[in-house]
Amino acid sequence: MEQLTQERLQENLKRLKMTCAAEILDTVVSQAEHDGGSYLAFLDHLLEEEVAAKERRRVHTAMKIAGLPSAKTIEEYDFAFHPQLDRKAVMELFDLTFLTRQENVIFLGPPGVGKTHLAIALAIKACHHGFKVYFTTMNTLIGKLKEEGQSKGKAYRSSSLVIVDEVGYLPVTTQEAYLFFQFVSYRYERSPIIITSNKSFGDWQELFGDAVIASAILDRLLHHCRVINIKGHSYRLQGNAINKSILSINKGGETATTALQ
Repeated sequence: MEQLTQERLQENLKRLKMTCAAEILDTVVSQAEHDGGSYLAFLDHLLEEEVAAKERRRVHTAMKIAGLPSAKTIEEYDFAFHPQLDRKAVMELFDLTFLTRQENVIFLGPPGVGKTHLAIALAIKACHHGFKVYFTTMNTLIGKLKEEGQSKGKAYRSSSLVIVDEVGYLPVTTQEAYLFFQFVSYRYERSPIIITSNKSFGDWQELFGDAVIASAILDRLLHHCRVINIKGHSYRLQGNAINKSILSINKGGETATTALQ
């Protein structure tokens, strides 16, 4: 009789789309019988596992929809490699108040210092808190803006948070600069943007090829913005002979030639 009841309970859980609870029912029942716990404790345990499983699936789906290139967390970021970085300013971003205040975030620095890592870590934190996130590179975004225009339903317009990676790595035309300005202008004081760039703001006029457009873009981005400037060498090349060569080149002389040999 108890077996039939358990099977019926399993079937009903599946019909209610409580798949995790259905899968672990036998284990939870056996544990409850062994522990001699109350029916209330049994039900609490079963539902707690189901809710946790649904939350994991929700976050996984949100990250997949966001298009994140990898999974990075703030715990994995090596602050020791960049001792000059304002750790407090970075950690304050992870309370996500910049999202509710519609503040942009811009990570500046040379390649390999962890700009994208931090941006992805913030994106994952936002996914956990139920925000709709969209990740793209500057080059991909420009391509989409050319093809699709400024359609309201597009993820790069409608998402609570958009990350635009690699701004400045490739040159843009005047038309592309204007499309990017329209994108920034639409999200201004509506929903925040996270940008990573290897170019200082002083170089953006050259990047966008037009002083007026560059100024207009920066005006809207920086009005409500937190800027994190990361100085240092590439984390990816640490300990690498090529990296040592690059450092030698910066110092000048024949040391660089020797290191490359």
